[in-house]
Amino acid sequence: MQSRQGILLGFGAYFIWGLFPLYFKLLEDSGTVEIVLHRYLWALPVCALVMAVTGGLPQLREVLRTPRRVALLGTAALSLALTSGVYIYAVNSGHVVEASLGYFINPLVTVALGVVVLRERPRRAQWWAVGICAVAVAVLTVAYGRLPWIALGLAGSFGVYGLLKNRVGGDVGALVGLTVETLALAPIAVVGVAAYAASGHGTFTADPPWQALLLASGGLAIVAPLLPFAAAARRVPLITIGLLQYVTPVLQLLIGVALFHESMPASRWIGFGLVWTALSVLTADGLRARARSQAARNRSTAPGALSAPSDKDAKRAPQGA
Repeated sequence: MQSRQGILLGFGAYFIWGLFPLYFKLLEDSGTVEIVLHRYLWALPVCALVMAVTGGLPQLREVLRTPRRVALLGTAALSLALTSGVYIYAVNSGHVVEASLGYFINPLVTVALGVVVLRERPRRAQWWAVGICAVAVAVLTVAYGRLPWIALGLAGSFGVYGLLKNRVGGDVGALVGLTVETLALAPIAVVGVAAYAASGHGTFTADPPWQALLLASGGLAIVAPLLPFAAAARRVPLITIGLLQYVTPVLQLLIGVALFHESMPASRWIGFGLVWTALSVLTADGLRARARSQAARNRSTAPGALSAPSDKDAKRAPQGA
């Protein structure tokens, strides 16, 4: 029952993220930078309210007392803000399909970052997946007539965000981490929004009250999908979350093609097909690795799998082990 709830919650979170092109399209009269500034300005009070209601303030204070974590989360916030900016630009410049490609590529970029930055040793299937993705990028470069920089920028900046969040540690909850991130960006957001207002180029007061409400709702839009996502992450295995994440780019692709009528010639479908092939290889490898790991754990905990330690072993064992 809990697993079923987790799947539904995870699907709901990724479904909301997948609908974001429709929301940002309503804000196309505002510039990309102004939208990003308002998102983080209004996200802070929303995060603070949710933290107070859910009793997360003690954990927030604990994280804020750790300078290393604050620095990492602050850097992650800049990376996420860059991701948001590239994504909003993509939507409002008619490149929703390319933005969806960025989120398809992201798991493969994460593998590449693990190899380059963390010195991880990828399995053979992971090498194949990254190689196929590189071919896909080459095909799409020819198809677009340029490097798909929007897709690569999204995948790269979001991959760096994930890497930094990984360095923070898994004991920092999603909402706590986001609250620290919004705290880090709040001064920039306040100054930026004030500068827009003073220059007369801001759109907050345009078409009252709708534009103001749309811009202010950006804070809620950040937090709303995060809550079901955090609840899902506690209920289902990570591999399930990994599979559910493809709901978002699939929905974005459908919106770009069916609703925004973006062009998808055969050459681009071929490039996307190669990316999906690479993701299939990566996913199958992840499932196999998880099955092997589970089988190894089952063998190690089976009755008779471990022999009783001898007196010599007991004396050699470290205290508190």
